[in-house]
Amino acid sequence: MISQAQFEKEIEGIIANAVREDVGDGDHSSLACIPESTQGKAKLLVKDNGVIAGVAFAKKVFEYVDKNLKIETLIEDGSQVKFGDVVFYVEGASQSILKAERLVLNAMQRMSAIATKTKSYVDLLEGTGTKILDTRKTTPGIRALEKWAVKIGGGENHRFALYDMIMLKDNHIDFAGGVTAAITKTKTYLKTKNKDLKIIVEARNLQEIEEILQNGGVYRILIDNFNYEDTRTAVKLIGDTCLTESSGGINEDTLRKYAECGVNYISSGALTHSVYNMDLSLKAV
Repeated sequence: MISQAQFEKEIEGIIANAVREDVGDGDHSSLACIPESTQGKAKLLVKDNGVIAGVAFAKKVFEYVDKNLKIETLIEDGSQVKFGDVVFYVEGASQSILKAERLVLNAMQRMSAIATKTKSYVDLLEGTGTKILDTRKTTPGIRALEKWAVKIGGGENHRFALYDMIMLKDNHIDFAGGVTAAITKTKTYLKTKNKDLKIIVEARNLQEIEEILQNGGVYRILIDNFNYEDTRTAVKLIGDTCLTESSGGINEDTLRKYAECGVNYISSGALTHSVYNMDLSLKAV
């Protein structure tokens, strides 16, 4: 994953771009009917059940829009919430609250949905020693928010993007001329470029796993679209040589069964690409 400093830069960029997109040359609805001096207070109301996420992000948004806005937090990120809960109050210039409202809600609704789904997967894996990973199957432009939500839900982040880890998948292997060629060329590239990046290699069958192991220097093997029996065999073959990860259409019904095969990680794009936003609203009080 990227550094915390780089992550913070991503968040800052998301906020700046989202405010630009939503506000433009002004929130004319508010400017038209609410005097600049008007002060107000609003509450973040939960109208659903699940894990709340995005409270810390909301604070960043409010600060970006108006440093004088005051937030009273009642429920922190990662907490279970139910219909009727109030997560926080925000108080200050009414125009500022309204300017930030939609960005805060859009982000928190999606982040909370992702955190809720992630927590359900984490619960299913309890006691197995297997950890759940996200993927790059994220919404363009807000990847940092979605990966942040996975962490809040108790999951772990895979690589952030193409630049912070090497991941040799089926197409890389085929275009490179095979498993050995792909790994050999990658090691040469990293040495030439003086880059220290971990290498993950995808295996489509047990023969490819054996070939990966023969090459060595791999951080994790992605056991992709294997059945349970072959996954257990793969884990036994790999042993302590490197870490293991299962992927490929794994869902709530099959998650624990793959974990019981002994893999270290299971990655799931569904954490970020198949969620329904949590129902939240920001109401004047």
